[in-house]
Amino acid sequence: MKRMNKGELARQNFLSGLGCTQAVAAAFADEMGLDEELVKRQTIGFGAGMGRLREVCGTVSGMTYVLSNLYADEGKAAVYAMVQEVAGEFKRLNGSIVCRELLGLSAGAVSPPTPDARTAEYYKKRPCPELCRLAADILADFIAKKEQAGK
Repeated sequence: MKRMNKGELARQNFLSGLGCTQAVAAAFADEMGLDEELVKRQTIGFGAGMGRLREVCGTVSGMTYVLSNLYADEGKAAVYAMVQEVAGEFKRLNGSIVCRELLGLSAGAVSPPTPDARTAEYYKKRPCPELCRLAADILADFIAKKEQAGK
C-alpha cells in the first residue's frame, strides 16, 4: 500500500474532522517524535484563525508549530525566519495568510466559538481541505530541502 504524502495526509485529517492546525501538525507527529493525540490536544485552539477569530490561517499556525518543535534548538531568530519563509510561500500561492480573507468573509465578521457542522455543504464552500494539503506540502518541501542542505 502506498503511503500518503504529507499534503494528502493533512487533507484527510481535516476531512476526518480535525481543525486546520491539527490537520497539518498531526501529519508531522512522527517527524516531531510526538504522539499524534498529544499534537491534536496541543493545537486544538489554533484552528479557524485562532479560536475562530479568523486571523492567521490555522494551516500557517500548524506549520509554525511543527517548525518550532523541529528546530527550536536553532534559536528564535532562525525559527522566525523559517516561519516567514513558509508563510511567505503560502501567501504567494493564496494571496493571504489570514483566515477571513481566504474564506471571503468581511473584515468585521465575528464567528461564534461553536464550529460549523462538517456537512457536504460545509466542504463545498470551504477551501480548508486544500489549504491543509498545500500547507503540509509546503512544509514537507521546506523540511526536505533543509535536510538536504544539512548533509
